[in-house]
Amino acid sequence: MAKYHWQSQNVKQSGVDDMVLLSKITEDAIVDNLKKRYMDDYIFTYIGPVLISVNPFKQMPYFTDREIEMYQGAAQYENPPHIYALSDNMYRNMMIDAENQCVIISGESGAGKTVAAKYIMGYISKVSGGGSKVQHVKDIILQSNPLLEAFGNAKTVRNNNSSRFGKYFEIQFSRGGEPDGGKISNFLLEKSRVVSQNENERNFHIYYQMIEGANDQQKESLGIMTPDYYCYLNQSGTYKVDGTNDSKDFQETMEAMQVIGIPGDHQTQVLQIVGGILHLGNISFIEAGNYGKVESTDLLAFPAYLLGIDPSRLQDKLTSRKMESKWAGKSESINVTLNQEQATYTRDALAKALYARLFDYLVEAINKAIQKPHEEFSIGVLDIYGFEIFQRNGFEQFCINFVNEKLQQIFIELTLKAEQEEYVQEGIKWTPIEYFNNKIVCDLIENKLNPPGIMSVLDDVCATMHAKGEGADGTLLQKLQAAVGVHEHFNSWNSGFVVHHYAGKVSYDIVGFCERNRDVLFPDLIELMQSSEYTFIRGLFPENLNTDKKSRPTTASSKIKKQANDLVNTLMKCTPHYIRCIKPNETKRPKDWEESRGRHQVEYLGLRENIRVRRAGFAYRRLFNKFLNRYAILTAETWPCWRGPEQQGVLHLLRSVNMDTDQYQMGRSKVFVKNPESLFLLEEMRERKFDTFARIIQKSWRKYIARKKYEQMREEASDILYNSKERRKNSINRNFVGDYLGLEQRPELRQFLAKRERVDFADSVNKFDRRFKSIKRDLILTPKGIYLIGREKVKKGPEKGQIKEVLKRKLEFGSLSGISLSTRQDDFFILHESQYDSLLESNFKTEFLSLLLKRYEEAIKRKLSISFTDRLEFRVKKEGWGGGGSRVVVFQRGQGDVAELKAGGKTLSITVGDGLPKSSSKWNQTTATWQTIGGEPGKNFLPGSLNEEKIMKVYIFYTAYSSPHKQGRPPSTAPPKLGSQRAPRVPAHSQNNQGNLDFLNVPDQGMITPQPQPKGPRCRAIYQYIGQDTDEISFDVNDVFDLIKEDPSGWWTGRVQGKEGLFPGNYVEKI
Repeated sequence: MAKYHWQSQNVKQSGVDDMVLLSKITEDAIVDNLKKRYMDDYIFTYIGPVLISVNPFKQMPYFTDREIEMYQGAAQYENPPHIYALSDNMYRNMMIDAENQCVIISGESGAGKTVAAKYIMGYISKVSGGGSKVQHVKDIILQSNPLLEAFGNAKTVRNNNSSRFGKYFEIQFSRGGEPDGGKISNFLLEKSRVVSQNENERNFHIYYQMIEGANDQQKESLGIMTPDYYCYLNQSGTYKVDGTNDSKDFQETMEAMQVIGIPGDHQTQVLQIVGGILHLGNISFIEAGNYGKVESTDLLAFPAYLLGIDPSRLQDKLTSRKMESKWAGKSESINVTLNQEQATYTRDALAKALYARLFDYLVEAINKAIQKPHEEFSIGVLDIYGFEIFQRNGFEQFCINFVNEKLQQIFIELTLKAEQEEYVQEGIKWTPIEYFNNKIVCDLIENKLNPPGIMSVLDDVCATMHAKGEGADGTLLQKLQAAVGVHEHFNSWNSGFVVHHYAGKVSYDIVGFCERNRDVLFPDLIELMQSSEYTFIRGLFPENLNTDKKSRPTTASSKIKKQANDLVNTLMKCTPHYIRCIKPNETKRPKDWEESRGRHQVEYLGLRENIRVRRAGFAYRRLFNKFLNRYAILTAETWPCWRGPEQQGVLHLLRSVNMDTDQYQMGRSKVFVKNPESLFLLEEMRERKFDTFARIIQKSWRKYIARKKYEQMREEASDILYNSKERRKNSINRNFVGDYLGLEQRPELRQFLAKRERVDFADSVNKFDRRFKSIKRDLILTPKGIYLIGREKVKKGPEKGQIKEVLKRKLEFGSLSGISLSTRQDDFFILHESQYDSLLESNFKTEFLSLLLKRYEEAIKRKLSISFTDRLEFRVKKEGWGGGGSRVVVFQRGQGDVAELKAGGKTLSITVGDGLPKSSSKWNQTTATWQTIGGEPGKNFLPGSLNEEKIMKVYIFYTAYSSPHKQGRPPSTAPPKLGSQRAPRVPAHSQNNQGNLDFLNVPDQGMITPQPQPKGPRCRAIYQYIGQDTDEISFDVNDVFDLIKEDPSGWWTGRVQGKEGLFPGNYVEKI
């Protein structure tokens, strides 16, 4: 029999959600669990707070607004694992703890890191509030994705949309939690891809997007041809990617530039540079007497035109170079003519420099659009190239794998090493768990001295290298062998060297290492681009060539080393969260699990050690003073401040909530809590306290707003029937309650509504069929439509014979064509719908109609037709082979206020006496009085006596930081609700009925009938209690009232101000 997740609706259970709960902690068990969930289309799994994500290679159905609503404000264990749960946790932690957060998304190339980052940013954008300025920032944050992907992503053999650069995106927030700024840091763009690609790979997406998506005018002005015409695109023989629409993506890229605020002329220049690079690549060189010469000078004109430079000057700078010569203390400039190889290298260097600087400009444009003067809170999302092992691995793969090695070090440092060290420092009982610490590999690559690391040796070789060539690479290999040849994680081979990374051994081809590390752009080329007629292009090359450069130029490896260490420092200042992405196959096909590949990733990601540390450790730790500050509100002794040692205060709090002693340990400066559930208990109790305090203020404010609203509703309801229909006594002057079914306590009815779908009206009505037979239906009106709910006996299955609620009909607003009523004082009305009509009877028809008309107009943007006549016709539903047909309802004058029904054939006659005249005056506002919070009648509510600004501030705070679906009763010792001991009751339709809007009661005709004081036992309130159900009473501290009945369940019956109802017995003392 299939298992289902305990709380989420109909979500099948597959394996275990959290691998901390695995019965065996072995790599086999971990792989089997991930595989089982992956094959059942569950791509997310937890290890405590760490999220494991397996790339499904298809679009999954659970990333809709429904899931966003489901995970917002929910605890991690409430719903199945999801990236939205981690995102929500980050956002709430930032708001609660006032600490910056970051998420480190790691995994190899093609494991789904970029998509994960997009979902996180999308979720945060949806759940955070804000006005038009904040919306503008959100738009830029979301639009930065397609723009940076176009210029920074490419198809590789392992991934069709591989990030070829690293990105750390900080979303900055105001203290109210609104995203009001941001900042992107980018790392190591793979520039070499601009000029060469491996087989079955592509250049950056933007080239193919522009070729496919540019309009005719753009194609003509940019000289766009087919991709196989360009040398920079035709080396790999791959131009298309399955599932990618380059033309559509180009329009998105251009739209993103517009949203970000890049001016139109700059957008044109961006495309000119992209086109200019393509044409530049078609300039080829031939050897002429040991010198390089442009093979076809005709090909110089178009790139020169697009870049705004002189063609002859371009030719000159590609084939010669100005060099400084020093002799006898004097220096002079001489022009050196380049050979064919050097000229090709110079052309490629210019193309790479143009593209890299253009990419930096785009990142800077995004940063300028969303920068804010001072930082408050932030959430950082790290989306960086994954670990790569290709057939041929060059300098770029070396740098990429180094950054991944550093990220793995952070993960080890914070989840395995630091956690265990903290337990020892704090004196917590702990058995150490062994793990592989990859710091030894990081040191092998980045050490400066004793012994020098690979990058230091590389920089030394480049400093003494004067010309491009294989000699420098050979020297590098010899020096590496001498420096680190005996290192256990290093080996050399005839064409390069091998590094034993945490993710496996990688063989690096030494060819090109020195050249790519130097990354020098010769002054001649800078000077050439500074001569461009376009200000935009000149701005990309701001160097001052007149200053003497005596320092050694910065190399690519030293740059990436600094960036990686700066990134680590940034991440260490935040509260980190982790997503470990797994690539299940190399075929990029869904539901294809390669066992060896999955096992290898589980092993090198250290998931087994992670589970073991997590299982033995503590989910939550907090400094004593921070813990006290957060939970002080739970007891009178700790609020507003604890007088005594902080440790004792923490112990007092833990004991006051009856937390088991095996669920926590006290360290020297921190308290350690074992399970997340224990923490959620504390949070829920804290929330209940706030709930109690905020409820009074909230109620006062709501009452004031509701008074205005309900005055207006009565006016509108009166207008609907005015001069059209006779009135019953008090039909307008009664309270409008809305929910007459008590839906908050009726999950069997709420199941048919969406989560948090607001209910405008709910009532039990009579519905008449084709034979005019009456049957009860629950009528519910929401902003989404009208629900008619009935009951049926289950005919088969384990619940056979039981009566169950069934959704009989849902009427969309768009399908309604009108409403018909009689002119008499009856309660009948007909809802006319496109398929068939519904004849209904409700005591509260006026309230229902006023709300329905309003909702209909909001949804359809026109008024709903309403007619009044004493001969009504309605269409009935077709049944079997018979036709639907129609029925007639005739209203006649009779005696008394109760309608008499007589059916005959296809006609129903309804007889009822005369009511109040159709022109009866509207509701008299001046005679109505308003109840105070405590329920004392007869006193007018004076909003002017309240500080409305303070009320609103507290109300906003409460609604922003409290989960609306978790409401409890103070104090924590209150008895549980009876549940099965007393079934939910449908309140009677009377003036005392309060529904869930008890604070809206206005006594009929503005008069209060004095209640006689009965003799019998009485009690005094020792706590305030606010009734939360229709059959409960409310009272303030020291209120004295009648005790009618004591019940062993703890829920007693009493009478306050003439109203009888239930209340918790431990809130009072008998007198």
